[in-house]
Amino acid sequence: MIAKLIYGETCQGTMKYVLGKEGMRVLGYGNTFSQNISPKFFENVLYFQGQRNATKNRYAHISLNLPHGEHLDDMTFLKISEEYMENMGYGEQPYVVVRHTDTEHEHVHIVTTNVKEDGKVLGIFNSHRKSMATRQYLEKKYGLTPAPTMKRKDQLPIHRLPELQTGTDATQGTRYYLQDVLNSINQKYRVRSFDELARLVKPYHIEIRTTKNESGRVGVAYGLNNQKGYQTRFINGSEVHRGLSGPKLQKVFDIHSKSKLLPMQRKRLLKQIETTYKLFKTIRPNDLQDVLKEYQRIDIKLDIKGFVIEGYTVFDKSMYVFRARELGRNVRMQNRLDIFGNKEESTQIDIGSRQFRLEVQKVIQEALTTSYLKSSKPNELLSEHIEKMKFKDIVPGLLASERHTFLERYIPRNQRTEFRKALENTFPIVRERQYEVETKKEKAALQDKFNLIGKVLKNKIFDVGTEQGSVRLLFQALGIKYRNDQLSYTNSDRHTIPVKLGKLPFPEAMENFVSSGFVRQNHLMLKMLSDGSSENSSKLTATAMFLPMIFPKLYKRMSPEYRTKYEGLALSAYIKDAERMHAPFEKSAKDYIALFNAKGFYFIKREEGLRVKSIYTGIESSHTLSRRTSLYLGSIPDLSNVLQQQKPIIRDLLEEGRNNLENLWAGHLMERGMYDKVAFMLTAEKAYPNLHREIVQYHMDNGLRKTVQGAMERKSSIQQIRMLRKGVYAISSLLGSSGKKAEEVYNGFKDELTDFTKSKRKGMGMGLPW
Repeated sequence: MIAKLIYGETCQGTMKYVLGKEGMRVLGYGNTFSQNISPKFFENVLYFQGQRNATKNRYAHISLNLPHGEHLDDMTFLKISEEYMENMGYGEQPYVVVRHTDTEHEHVHIVTTNVKEDGKVLGIFNSHRKSMATRQYLEKKYGLTPAPTMKRKDQLPIHRLPELQTGTDATQGTRYYLQDVLNSINQKYRVRSFDELARLVKPYHIEIRTTKNESGRVGVAYGLNNQKGYQTRFINGSEVHRGLSGPKLQKVFDIHSKSKLLPMQRKRLLKQIETTYKLFKTIRPNDLQDVLKEYQRIDIKLDIKGFVIEGYTVFDKSMYVFRARELGRNVRMQNRLDIFGNKEESTQIDIGSRQFRLEVQKVIQEALTTSYLKSSKPNELLSEHIEKMKFKDIVPGLLASERHTFLERYIPRNQRTEFRKALENTFPIVRERQYEVETKKEKAALQDKFNLIGKVLKNKIFDVGTEQGSVRLLFQALGIKYRNDQLSYTNSDRHTIPVKLGKLPFPEAMENFVSSGFVRQNHLMLKMLSDGSSENSSKLTATAMFLPMIFPKLYKRMSPEYRTKYEGLALSAYIKDAERMHAPFEKSAKDYIALFNAKGFYFIKREEGLRVKSIYTGIESSHTLSRRTSLYLGSIPDLSNVLQQQKPIIRDLLEEGRNNLENLWAGHLMERGMYDKVAFMLTAEKAYPNLHREIVQYHMDNGLRKTVQGAMERKSSIQQIRMLRKGVYAISSLLGSSGKKAEEVYNGFKDELTDFTKSKRKGMGMGLPW
């Protein structure tokens, strides 16, 4: 099911469209004194209530759309609509639910007002997030087909074109369809002119006319040239929607056209396309679309008139749309007949070109790096790995690479032997060069770590020294070791820096395993703290929150001043990540608070705004929420009462001893679908995840229950347990991927893993952090 929301300043046009469709049926009214009222009477009620506030978003127009082939009876569709409105916060507002039959997919329209009876406005902050969670809830409850959770790359469904119209009234026709298509196009692309907009909407049978008066003011009108050559009358842009008028669109087009990014994106595309031309000896015009997509990740569409290819249009990742002639004369097909002129020849790579030699070098370089990443690499650096590699060792990686597959596809069969020889002959050259590059990087990185240690010690971020050997904790947390008056990488002695510290004793209980991913996060965090700058805060991930869990002996020695700074930065990074993970489950601002409460985070109100704290950080540590989030939570009518209701939830977590970062980490892994690691923590380490029950239940149903059962039945050896424990506290696999995307789930049964009350563990006597 797909839900769409549009806000507006007036309701008459919307009501005329919704109630004027042929075959429409009013399924019911919400919050009216009777169901036996006329549509005209309801329209008056809605209009006068909306006029009690001067906001531009007085009214809301919502559509709930089923996919093709899915059917609901009127009573069920009305019930779904009522539940949707209740969860979206419109439960006490007047609204009408109208069913239309003018398109192939079944859908209803709901019209309501955002103005309450007392003249105040409903909080519509994060309405998209609330709609997504509510939609997924209803899909699961009523067994509806889920809407896609990933951003769709295909075009709008053209079959949604309204049925043939015979009237001349614009409100009886296609205004809603025009709004839908035009808004979607303008959100998807950075349109720069009305001509460009006309080309983009042409596949949807929309025609555009522009006018200009004496003062230069641009006007625009839209019409449909739909089935059987029938054309509707043109509708002024301001009648379709206030944001689609000529002056409003022209202002947007001017901003896009004058952007400083535009020349940069054009130059990049020109270079990418010219590079492609240099690689190929011949290209069949019809193959260019596939070649650019696979080789450069560029989306194009051929401009075909009749049976003649006149050029192509580039739909760039920057959201700009370019015609080939805009990029440069040298990329137009008509000016490159040396490549596109021979239509009898198949698309072929020129193995004698310089660009081909560069591609051979790239594919070898990628294979060398991939072989290192896939190896266990316990005691060697990348340079050491590269130095000992032979050509036969990288062959499996070569054959599996996309770049190699692409090259081989377009190399003529009679030249593939030469291709393989070129790979083998080029390998020693690339290996030697890559070895030198990585060696230089590793030396520079080691020097950077040495310099950072000096800053950390100078600023006294940690209470470490040489007498007890506690400075070794700092070395280890940065991935280096000290031996024989020298610093070197933990896993290699190839590079060293002389440092005369004498013989350092080992501190008690040194951490046995250090994840390279956590080392990188720790390095970034200490660099920010020692420089007193937060400019790299965007590079911090949610895993920064768990540094004290991985390096407990070191972070226990952190000075109070820097601990507060660290915890503020870590909270900020974690909150941003958690907000994204919560989106599919968050139906309201109250849900936002409830989902964080279950994780051990709570909110307090201060003069400067709302702040978030946690049971894992000090009482003084907090993070100020963004203005938008503060306004979102501030829309809760009884916010003070909701904030008070946090206390027993946080108290229970503290009394159960679940204020350990291991509990939060278990939930973090669960949200990313790392079920094997979560199963180990649940069964072997008894670390129960701090997560909302609904989220836990979703992951249990999504495969975690089966994984846990397998872990409980499997008898692991000591060696396997050690390996699993290392995997649980390694984040290399998490840094590059967000894991499985969570979806909404709803009240299910309790079991031993979801009912935490069966395993309460009393912790230290801690008071409430208020």
